[in-house]
Amino acid sequence: MLGRERIHTILKKALSSSTADQTEVLFIGEESGLTRFANSYIHQNVAERNTELRVRAVIGKRIGVASTNDLSDGSIEKLTETAVSIAKLQPENPDFVSLPTPSPIEKIEAFFEETAAFSPRRRAEAVGIVCRKAVEKGLIASGAFSTSKFEFSVANSLGLFAYYPMTLAEFNTVIMSDTGSGYSSFVSLDASDLNPEALADEAIEKALMSRNPVEIEPGEYTVILEEHATNSILIFLGYLGLGALSVQEGRSFMCDMLGERIAGENISIWDDGLDTTGLPMPFDFEGVPKKRVDLIERGIAKAVVYDSYTAGREGKASTGHALPAPNIYGPMPFNMFMQPGEATKEEMLASIDRGIWITRFWYVNPVHPKLAIITGMTRDGTFLIEGGEVTKPVKNLRFTQGILEMLSNVEMISKTTKLERGWFGGNRVPALKISSFNFTGVTEF
Repeated sequence: MLGRERIHTILKKALSSSTADQTEVLFIGEESGLTRFANSYIHQNVAERNTELRVRAVIGKRIGVASTNDLSDGSIEKLTETAVSIAKLQPENPDFVSLPTPSPIEKIEAFFEETAAFSPRRRAEAVGIVCRKAVEKGLIASGAFSTSKFEFSVANSLGLFAYYPMTLAEFNTVIMSDTGSGYSSFVSLDASDLNPEALADEAIEKALMSRNPVEIEPGEYTVILEEHATNSILIFLGYLGLGALSVQEGRSFMCDMLGERIAGENISIWDDGLDTTGLPMPFDFEGVPKKRVDLIERGIAKAVVYDSYTAGREGKASTGHALPAPNIYGPMPFNMFMQPGEATKEEMLASIDRGIWITRFWYVNPVHPKLAIITGMTRDGTFLIEGGEVTKPVKNLRFTQGILEMLSNVEMISKTTKLERGWFGGNRVPALKISSFNFTGVTEF
């Protein structure tokens, strides 16, 4: 970790080296340790330390970006020269207004010494618990456990400076029997929250239950989505249409729908980078403070997220959702939350005469972004529900399903939520009971 003062000095050096009209410098630093295991033993333990410095140079309405991981004075000077040279070669972007000006940033404590100091030995001990418990049941454990510490900092020539350190611990495992598998995962800022015994027990139970799956016909089923599966839905919802650029380009399901009902009245989804029950980050990669954005409120499409560029196109203020430049995706929500309900998973199960219990999805891909249709497969614990009980494992199924249709058919929502990893941040999500879910094919396993 370089620390706030040293990073500030590096960013000021880059800014002073630039001849552009406006300049932005982004610093991302990471120190991480990773322990991988397969066939119930550790096969890899690695550590990585890296930094990235990214300069965005603005000349009039021409923009150039260059990056390096060499923080020497000579490299920084060359980096800014490169960004300026690239900017001079670019066509003008008539929609560009300006880099952001400084705004107050809320202080969030997300750096846990327990995580930062977590040793390879302690990771191995946690992995060892999972592997031993699997072997005791005649199963095979695989997965990964990582602990990381990050530093994010942004400065620009308009006087903006922001710095934020955080830690992160992630553990996921797939435990396999001869004919079935189970999955469990953990993510937290604080590694001391990890309970490897509970993590192992969850995946082991699924692996044992999923032995000797039977084949069922594809079609429309009532389903229970565990939190892992709900998280996949939220990730793709954000990716496909909850950013302003997708609306401005006419490819979002939110186009012409703001203020209209797009989901059930029991569905509320928002993005909040300041909520410490998620994986918070108080500013985006332009240094703009995060704001809570209510995306869908009681089923009504309310808003999308903005960065400074997309906000400038509409004369609005950024909501603090910029990704590192250059960015073809536009702003995206990556600290999403779904409103919990009043049910337990047991109550959901008891309410279903015939349906399917889904642990998680795999190989999810978009089919039709404007209609928010996705396709994918179930994985690591798919079970038939009959008469309010899980009766037998089933072979994994291929689905093709509209997300908005799905969210319009949610009958019950769990009262508890789970923190799941997203593409850039984390999402806190409940389990869902959905009355109609479309399966289009079966697999051989």
